[in-house]
Amino acid sequence: MEHKEKITAKEGRVSHLPEKAPVDASGKEVLLSLKNVDITFGKGDNAVRAVKNASFDIYKGETFSLVGESGSGKTTIGRAVIRVTPCAAGEIYYKGVRISGKIPHSLDREVIRNIQMVFQDPLASFNPKMKIVDILTEPLINFGKLKKSEKEAKARELLEMVELPGDFVDRYPHNMSGGQRQRISIAQALITNPGFIIADEPVSALDVTIQAQIMELLQKLQEEMNLSYLFISHDIN
Repeated sequence: MEHKEKITAKEGRVSHLPEKAPVDASGKEVLLSLKNVDITFGKGDNAVRAVKNASFDIYKGETFSLVGESGSGKTTIGRAVIRVTPCAAGEIYYKGVRISGKIPHSLDREVIRNIQMVFQDPLASFNPKMKIVDILTEPLINFGKLKKSEKEAKARELLEMVELPGDFVDRYPHNMSGGQRQRISIAQALITNPGFIIADEPVSALDVTIQAQIMELLQKLQEEMNLSYLFISHDIN
């Protein structure tokens, strides 16, 4: 009950995220919290309830796995967390602040910086006409946090973090392998220095050997950057 009160007390009044998340009875920080979330597509007789009464907490530094068959609403939940898909009922909290529904513009921008998503098919989410240097640095430039003269150095830094050569900055997505593109997708998610990453089937389209390498990279980044993950998968293994 104490945990719930700490969260709801801030509802509707907060325009910025706090430095730390609220703690539960065990003393752990509750970074993300879903409370009785329903997500519906369509209206009236054509309405389809994709998610019904979803509730769970994710702690800081934790990897929380959301596993289920295709079409069970896993990705829909992830898209609701990043505010792409609205909730029909229930609420989503990040660091104890409600981030679902209508929120102040300043809070929305902080949510974008703090929560990032790694997609199953990075090629579909990349602009094929953009070089890797531009794909990686565009978010920071849009936020006014990076000068154009600094973008190549920043892109090379990110490539090093995901264990790719710096000269990949001049490549295009179609010139890279599936595993390399997924590393670029991870690097792109890291550009805003987030605390929470949603990994939506990040290895399902890769060969088994490459899957293991990407999983090891995600674990390494988690330890180095104190990241928390919502890991979405249809594969229980």
